Amino acid sequence: MVHKITDETFAKELANNENVVIKFYADWCGSCRLFAPKFTRLSNTDAYQSIQFLEVNAEENPAARKLANVNNLPYFATFKKGELVQGETTSKEEYLVKMMDQLIA
Repeated sequence: MVHKITDETFAKELANNENVVIKFYADWCGSCRLFAPKFTRLSNTDAYQSIQFLEVNAEENPAARKLANVNNLPYFATFKKGELVQGETTSKEEYLVKMMDQLIA
């Protein structure tokens, strides 16, 4: 399951979850919309049940965007114990899977 968060809930989610992957998106971003069903499917995959899947509207949440060093969209960031592990602009599912596999390795 994917949860939408904001600047107000960002720190709490990172503190309460050991492994986190965040999708940063914007409503106008076509690639972001196309990736949404893949992100949801991955969130329901047994192999990734130890990861909290979150999404943030990058335009409406500048503090979260800055903490993750978002530079383009869609942007994915992984966090372990509240610390940024990796962030990447990509629309390739294989690359996100690699990021998540490294997170839980």
